Amino acid sequence: MVRTEKIYIYGAGGHGLVCKDVALSLGYKECIFLDDFKAKPFDPNLEKYDFFISIGNNQLRKEFFEKVFQSGFKIVNLIHPSAIISSSASIQEDAGILIMPYVVVNAKAKISKGVILNTSSVIEHECEIGEFSHISVGAKCAGNVKIGKNCLLGINSCVLPNLSLADDSILGGGSALIKSQNEKGVFVGVPARRI
Repeated sequence: MVRTEKIYIYGAGGHGLVCKDVALSLGYKECIFLDDFKAKPFDPNLEKYDFFISIGNNQLRKEFFEKVFQSGFKIVNLIHPSAIISSSASIQEDAGILIMPYVVVNAKAKISKGVILNTSSVIEHECEIGEFSHISVGAKCAGNVKIGKNCLLGINSCVLPNLSLADDSILGGGSALIKSQNEKGVFVGVPARRI
């Protein structure tokens, strides 16, 4: 739901471009890019339009989220109209969540603040995606999966049903997690192993 005609998008790289496309699809009339390196820098005294943070790096996104929130901006969700989201799914409101085209979020899934669900990713029934995690293009979480905070699931990776991945972990692109990992790490391969 659009609250202002204009929206600030912090991050003027490629990720920012796709966030702009989603924002325009939702009815925003103008996207104003902010970026401390590529565009106008963030200033807490800017007019209070809606705000979205288009930083792919989970830790940097989290840090900037707190800075923007403390400055009094409303950090909205951007959810593409083509996404399929169950009516029983729980998506934290006004929490900087990005849901890209053709994403599926099924029954009773829970999506926390700062999460990126990238193009064509699938979050099955009763999954929980922790704060500031990034589920990459085509990645899939089967039923009842628990992904911790600040995790990255690489492109086309998958997590089998009823498994969990610890906070601050990475599952490499194309990898398949077939066993819960309760300590943070980087896991790659089929089946995924710690490296």
